[in-house]
Amino acid sequence: MLNDDPADLAAALRAAAAELTAAGVPSPRADAELLAAHLLGIGLGELRVAALLGAGVPDGFADLVAERARRIPLQHLTGVAHFRRLELAVGPGVFIPRPETEGVAQLVIDYLLTGPAAGTDRPVAIDLGTGSGALAASIAAEVPHSRVYAVELSELAHAWASRNLRDYGDRVSLRLGDLRTAFDDLDGQADVVVSNPPYIPDDAVPNEPEVAEHDPELALYGGGGDGMLLPSAALRSAARLLRPGGYFVMEHAEVQAAAMLGRFRQSGFTGVSSHRDLAGKARATSGYLADAASPSKK
Repeated sequence: MLNDDPADLAAALRAAAAELTAAGVPSPRADAELLAAHLLGIGLGELRVAALLGAGVPDGFADLVAERARRIPLQHLTGVAHFRRLELAVGPGVFIPRPETEGVAQLVIDYLLTGPAAGTDRPVAIDLGTGSGALAASIAAEVPHSRVYAVELSELAHAWASRNLRDYGDRVSLRLGDLRTAFDDLDGQADVVVSNPPYIPDDAVPNEPEVAEHDPELALYGGGGDGMLLPSAALRSAARLLRPGGYFVMEHAEVQAAAMLGRFRQSGFTGVSSHRDLAGKARATSGYLADAASPSKK
């Protein structure tokens, strides 16, 4: 807990950052500021001005800092995850979207707006294993003429996704179901499929307490010693759902990149590419469904 109950915001932020540093939180000062801004209902710029002007400490700040020091995810404490242009509602039971997934969204959005699908009047996009709805919501928000379909197996995550996708009306269709069998009524009709499936190997426990203790296991572990069972299933579903020439992008672990390139090619995809995140790690693979692999020609 914060020591000596600092009377002004600037002192409280310094004390909170020290407490979070001692707890091993990766971004202590930023998290302290975000918690204070959340309680005050203001942005970070306004918060910093308030601290300079000697504003008081918001009620409940010490309690939230103590929770964050216990490695409760910041997003669970604020109820919000920032993803591209969006503020997503998140909490226990749903995987918190990560910054690297924003690059996956960008690949899909570029394909729809400036790539081969740019001339399509109402392109169909499918998100397999949508979690919070981050990818589906980004596509709907940034490609307003698209028709987006999303599926999620977890009832808890589905509830969060429903909340995050409700503002898009009938432009987004969210279903509760399994990515392995979803949307059999759309076989061969999708222009683009995207997936951030569970992909962690069964025996690889994440190091970060926020992930290991708070992200749902259903959203983490891909199945098998290499974590590739669910990613492989997503690949099969994408090949079934895409029209000939359609585009598939999938996020995965860096150690799976080489295997993923091979599996894309074996599944009938051409123009297969590996994509690096902002840290330079190969974290996504994409490809175009060849005509011979299309469901209509099997």
